[in-house]
Amino acid sequence: MASSTATMLKASPVKSDWVKGQSLLLRRQPSSVSAIRSHVAPSSLTVRAASAYADELVKTAKTIASPGHGIMAMDESNATCGKRLASIGLENTEANRQAYRTLLVSAPGLGQYISGAILFEETLYQSTTDGKKMVDVLVEQNIVPGIKVDKGLVPLVGSNDESWCQGLDGLASRTAAYYEQGARFAKWRTVVSIPNGPSALAVKEAAWGLARYAAISQDSGLVPIVEPEILLDGEHGIDRTYEVAEKVWAEVFFYLAQNNVMFEGILLKPSMVTPGAEATDRATPEQVASYTLKLLRNRIPPAVPGIMFLSGGQSELEATLNLNAMNQAPNPWHVSFSYARALQNTCLKTWGGREENVKAAQDVLLARAKANSLAQLGKYTGEGESEEAKEGMFVKGYTY
Repeated sequence: MASSTATMLKASPVKSDWVKGQSLLLRRQPSSVSAIRSHVAPSSLTVRAASAYADELVKTAKTIASPGHGIMAMDESNATCGKRLASIGLENTEANRQAYRTLLVSAPGLGQYISGAILFEETLYQSTTDGKKMVDVLVEQNIVPGIKVDKGLVPLVGSNDESWCQGLDGLASRTAAYYEQGARFAKWRTVVSIPNGPSALAVKEAAWGLARYAAISQDSGLVPIVEPEILLDGEHGIDRTYEVAEKVWAEVFFYLAQNNVMFEGILLKPSMVTPGAEATDRATPEQVASYTLKLLRNRIPPAVPGIMFLSGGQSELEATLNLNAMNQAPNPWHVSFSYARALQNTCLKTWGGREENVKAAQDVLLARAKANSLAQLGKYTGEGESEEAKEGMFVKGYTY
């Protein structure tokens, strides 16, 4: 554990001009956000830049963002995991969830391609069917355990039927406990809907929540994955996605800076810039890469170690091809993946809840992980892909 003391930095004064031109139609704004923008004195302030875990945070982030590696997201809530199990005819019981998660974490050689695994709270404290702690199994594979810490989406009053992410209450004590249990990074997912606006209120609420979560997580020794997901829902084109994502990412990094979050100790988990899932005009991997990399260059500081893209309902094959296209030339960041369904969809179907299918399912998982590992290196060819890998997984209004 790093024992370095936190560095003291002087923050640049906040300029009131920044808020000029912002929407005046907000019906509600977090009071603490208003306080930041309206009441910061023009003189410089001395603030703490990071927690006493600063060195460890940097090391953890770099470990996860290592060449040829990405993140396996297996942090679905019990209810959502139940939907996955129901799709193969299994009841949503702890024993069935345990069996499936054991299959995932114990796949031999998974650590060759996966450097981090995001867990649900049940899994963080759970043992495998063989009685070993899930966390220990991951560590033995050189996979860093992570934890989902948000409490899900709820309606945002005063918005255009949009959502905000809850979970800040009690977060400091929870993240401290998760660290003691072996977690070394965290995830907080918030969403922005293009068909519903997005309203300025929803964007600010999302950005502020992510920033507060990130600061609290770093203070507990957890590298925060910052996930401002632009939902695929909608008929909009790729240019509209770019326009919205540009505003959202700017807002997120503004508030991260305001909350003294250390950029070297975070990971960004954004959506790729794609057309809406219901758009008639589709984009090639090369187009997705061009738009997404342009947005990264315009909005993301090079100090951020890793960009771990979510799949967001893309097919397994589509998510891998798009990632590969983004790695055809060197990037300032580690551009990689943090996939759930795009790693596990075919694996789950292959398993089908049958003990005799475990090895075959693990082989499928390893093949998918290897494909994305190659894509992170820009060396994926797409040869030998199954028809299942080409199946789209978009679900309108998806929640988990």
